[in-house]
Amino acid sequence: MINSRLISLIRKEFIQIIRDPRTLILVLIIPVMQLFLMGYAATNDVRNIPLAVFDQDRSPAARELLDAYRAADYFKLEFDVDSEEALRDLIDNSEARAGLIISPDYSERIQSNEIAHVVFVLDGSDPTIASTALSAAQLIGQSKATEVMVERQARAGRPVAVSLPLVVHTQVWYNPDLVSSHFMIPGVIGTILFALTSILTATAIVRERERGTIEQLIVTPIRPWELVVGKLVPYVLLALFNAFEILAIGVYWFDVPVRGDLGLIFLYSSIFLMTSLGIGLLASTLANTQQEAMLTVWMVLLPSLFLSGFFFPLEAMPKALQWISYAMPLRYYLVIIRSLMVKGVGFAALRQELLALTIFGIAIMSIAAMRFRKRLD
Repeated sequence: MINSRLISLIRKEFIQIIRDPRTLILVLIIPVMQLFLMGYAATNDVRNIPLAVFDQDRSPAARELLDAYRAADYFKLEFDVDSEEALRDLIDNSEARAGLIISPDYSERIQSNEIAHVVFVLDGSDPTIASTALSAAQLIGQSKATEVMVERQARAGRPVAVSLPLVVHTQVWYNPDLVSSHFMIPGVIGTILFALTSILTATAIVRERERGTIEQLIVTPIRPWELVVGKLVPYVLLALFNAFEILAIGVYWFDVPVRGDLGLIFLYSSIFLMTSLGIGLLASTLANTQQEAMLTVWMVLLPSLFLSGFFFPLEAMPKALQWISYAMPLRYYLVIIRSLMVKGVGFAALRQELLALTIFGIAIMSIAAMRFRKRLD
């Protein structure tokens, strides 16, 4: 029976994993070490933060305020919305990282020597960007307030203001305390799924070739697709266990919230695994030794780590590198896992990332499976 052959192959792979205790210990311990290292990692400053503006006043005074935020180079005014709901949607979808809400009576209050109020909303799911935006928003608001106060004094010919004429109220959504671990730990889940499955899959298959046991498998009644599935299933289960392990430690040790649906988290993680498993399988068709397989995987893994937004914010990178990052599947998964855990968004907000991951997964796995089957034949 096909099922019995496949189950026997999966059982054989688990036995090989258990018989190599050093590798098994590394697989179980390294993710935990990564978690604690990255959970306490430092953050970086950024520029050109995408800003959505809800201007209810539409006056010259309001435009002067927007010019002040635009001139500071911290913000890039990319979206002009007509409702708070539209502003929230942009932040939920990670298209905007901050939002500026100008009240309808802004210019009236400025001209009548009253205190004008604006609201600056921040996406706190990424503390690196949010902390920069928070400081910049307050500094620009204070600078503009001082400018307005000086203009009032010049018009009156005497000091007329005993308090600042403009107050910027800041709100940080999703991660009010700007805790870095809330941003890093979901990213660790992505890197573990990506690195472990691709490296272990590539080396496990090449190890069979080095020991000469893959020829024994070829002469058995096992079909090529059964051999591929049988070799991959144990590492899928191992990767998902590691993801659950990191998720549990992140929640109970670092107090990282899980606001999204756990089912969606593991569903999207399983789709992402198609990409990492495909890369490992493809590397096994290119390498003849375990060292070559490792080097092949690392040639893909290193650029992915640096260009996915895991270590450094994409907004801080040059435009050329930002375009290259679109070719990194890890980029899309990090947006998904961070949005699900920290923001608690649903399927609708992540449709583009899901589509990209699905395309990457199917394409890479198909190419890898065809090359692997051809090499077996």
